[in-house]
Amino acid sequence: MARYRPPAKPKSPYITRSGYDSLKRELDDLWKTRREVVQALSAAAAEGDRSENAEYIYRKKQLREIDRRIRYLQKRLPELKIVDTVPSNPEQVFFGAIVYLEDLDENQVIYRIVGPDEFDPKTNAISMDSPVARALMKKSIDDEVVIKTPGGIREYVIIDVSYREESTS
Repeated sequence: MARYRPPAKPKSPYITRSGYDSLKRELDDLWKTRREVVQALSAAAAEGDRSENAEYIYRKKQLREIDRRIRYLQKRLPELKIVDTVPSNPEQVFFGAIVYLEDLDENQVIYRIVGPDEFDPKTNAISMDSPVARALMKKSIDDEVVIKTPGGIREYVIIDVSYREESTS
């Protein structure tokens, strides 16, 4: 018997233009990949005994994963709201901001606040639902920010805020 898990808290519906375009491209690519997987699956099924056919078992699993992602994207894309405007006060942190922070040791960190569907730790793009982004929201240049992280409390000063669109490719 499976354990009960309460439903996940809904994600924020906001996304940047580049993030939305990326998800649309992913959905289109998944449909193309799905066609290829279905062809390979039918070829593997034609080989006979399916219970010991590794190719058949692998392709069924691959098809399930592709279908799961397609269902998610088809449900999520219509819910998303594209935000591509600059706020009236460009020195204040809002969605889409690129925030330049400096800690007490004068180490600099740069974060870009994006939607939960497009965060990427490799490029320091953080979800607006993350604790760091929530601590930064509505702060301005030269404000001190205290962020509670699993590694302890960190203190930063916002040294700059920018709203230019960064390339994701």
